[in-house]
Amino acid sequence: MTNPQVKIKICGMTQLKDALFAVEQGADAVGFIFYKKSPRAVTMKAVREIILELPPFVDTVGVFVNESADRVNKIADYCGLDLVQLHGEESPAFCRKIHRRVIKAFRVTNLQSLRQMEKYPVTGFLLDTYCEDLRGGTGKPFDWNLALPAKKIGPVILAGGLTPRNVGQAVSRVRPYGVDVCSGVEKSPGIKDPEKVRAFLANIRSGSKS
Repeated sequence: MTNPQVKIKICGMTQLKDALFAVEQGADAVGFIFYKKSPRAVTMKAVREIILELPPFVDTVGVFVNESADRVNKIADYCGLDLVQLHGEESPAFCRKIHRRVIKAFRVTNLQSLRQMEKYPVTGFLLDTYCEDLRGGTGKPFDWNLALPAKKIGPVILAGGLTPRNVGQAVSRVRPYGVDVCSGVEKSPGIKDPEKVRAFLANIRSGSKS
């Protein structure tokens, strides 16, 4: 039985050339971080300009942390985002106010971290590593076995510490719906390393076939 193709999102985009290169190499989605405290934070104007230059059939995702629903919807409309990814303490009720498909991020420490997932009316769940000071971009993996029970609740996107070196193993162990990488393919925050991006995508394809 063949495995469905794993979807790949490259997040933390700040420049058009990186987004275009990721898409050329086979990324299904690119992400933009609208969280002022992030070293990869971008402006609405910059993201709108990048999205207008992207080819068709590429999903664009905006990442938000504890923002107001009105502001999330305003930014999504202005930029032309396809999906919204929420990384804060947003409630199920908050998710219903968003006018786009929603991915809700959960920071995983143990099985208890996943208990709230069933309450969320969202299109998918991103599982990331828990770090007290960081909302994603930790560069550290969590125990991937914890992702397996989460798959019964909805599509799981694996994140947290993924690199070209470990992503093939992650994909073959978890068989997630998708993977999301940010710091693992960078030269510096917000600037992607083309060789790492190329290797990351190549290693996923080989991992998902194994």
